[in-house]
Amino acid sequence: MPLTVEQGRDITGDSTPGQEHPYTVLVTWTIWLSLVAACVVISLTPGAGAINTMSNALSQGWRRSLWGVLGQQAALILHIAIVAAGVGLLVSRSPILFEIIRYAGAAYLAYLGIRLIFTRPQIDDASDQTRIREPAWSIFRRGFWVNLLNPKAIVFFLAFVPQFVRLDRDPLPQYLILVATVLVVDVLVMWLFFAAAAKPFRRFTRRERGQRVLNSVFGALFIVVAGLLLFVR
Repeated sequence: MPLTVEQGRDITGDSTPGQEHPYTVLVTWTIWLSLVAACVVISLTPGAGAINTMSNALSQGWRRSLWGVLGQQAALILHIAIVAAGVGLLVSRSPILFEIIRYAGAAYLAYLGIRLIFTRPQIDDASDQTRIREPAWSIFRRGFWVNLLNPKAIVFFLAFVPQFVRLDRDPLPQYLILVATVLVVDVLVMWLFFAAAAKPFRRFTRRERGQRVLNSVFGALFIVVAGLLLFVR
């Protein structure tokens, strides 16, 4: 049963030559469900995006952490666009370009970790609503760079995308389905799982010692992920 159909000629080979078929299957339910399952597994895998989301949820609250999640999705869209345009293949085949992006990504994650570790606790006796808030654009931008500066994500999509995009079908609708599925699944996992998982620890941010401990933990996690980006191939 088709998930998405397109008016035009049947290119499945089931009709006789020259005969028009009213529908052409672009993505079947089986392929789409496989895509959803793969996206769930990928999104649930702990990484820089999950750490960034939980850190934002602790420091800015569950609702405002969504800005960071949206920033990460903007980077995912760019990753898929890079792969679709063929630039991803250039990155994967160019050791110099790959290394430049890899080291830049690791340096940025290490910078975020060190900055978080040395961040001074901000104790406010007022309610969470009156606390000093980081601008939404700043949260969005950090999420964007955390995901974008990961060359392994580009290489991953190079291997991932061809599994769900057929060359004998119109690529644009297939890519739209792929992007929409990836984004919806990742937003749900990041915001409703990782950000929500951080909510019980938010009470520790009301004390200076609690903030220092959480900042040190998440700062160290950023640095660990930076190290993995450099040394795990």
